[in-house]
Amino acid sequence: MDDDGVYVGSAGRDAALDRGWLLGHFKEAGDPRHSEAVEIKWGVHPVGDRRTRWVTGETRTALLVLISGRFRLEFPGRSVTLAEQGDYVVWEKGVDHSWYAEEESVVLTVRWPSVPGYRAEG
Repeated sequence: MDDDGVYVGSAGRDAALDRGWLLGHFKEAGDPRHSEAVEIKWGVHPVGDRRTRWVTGETRTALLVLISGRFRLEFPGRSVTLAEQGDYVVWEKGVDHSWYAEEESVVLTVRWPSVPGYRAEG
């Protein structure tokens, strides 16, 4: 990063450094990618990749956008499959969820707010 407050990076390369997360409270203060308002993740998932456990007690709202592949989100009593580039789903805080990559997939996830100390297991 330059000292001008501008960060230029590669989602694929930078995501590998922090479990896919590009922006959020977990980036160092002073880094343009530090935010307490929002978190952004670049997720690259091989075919068959899945969450090992459901996320429960979520305290944030989330948006997941399909960049490529075929990606399924599981919610209590409902399954949503994203199959076309740009397909997306939004879920509110308190909605339990899990996911499964039906094909090799790239997804962009935005969550808000960015909550210090919170980390879903699995």
